[in-house]
Amino acid sequence: MPHFTMEYSANLDGRVDFAALCKAVHATIMATGLFELGALRVRAIRCDFYAVADLLAENAFIDMSFRVGVGRSKAERKVTGDAIFATVTEFLAPLFEAPHFALTLEIREIDPDLSWKKNAIHPRLRAASA
Repeated sequence: MPHFTMEYSANLDGRVDFAALCKAVHATIMATGLFELGALRVRAIRCDFYAVADLLAENAFIDMSFRVGVGRSKAERKVTGDAIFATVTEFLAPLFEAPHFALTLEIREIDPDLSWKKNAIHPRLRAASA
């Protein structure tokens, strides 16, 4: 159950190719070898309303959250976070040239007793790889 979400300020529209960024993050996560393809979700959510730092209209942000199921060590989660952050930082390098952009990432482990799922994608992908 790896779910990666980026919330981003609407003023990044036209400056960031979020479809390509989602695919880059997806590839980075899969390259770790720690997650099953059928479970991975990567998405970007535009925030139309926000107030950032000193309220300058140029201020922009991407806040990334990666929720993972139990079963990966803290070291594995750290390596994954480092890889994701490096991929996104490189992808967004031009945004760091001006003093108006903030990027954050947090990884959270999901409590299995408080998480419900039903996934019809898993059987298809598992059968294809068998």
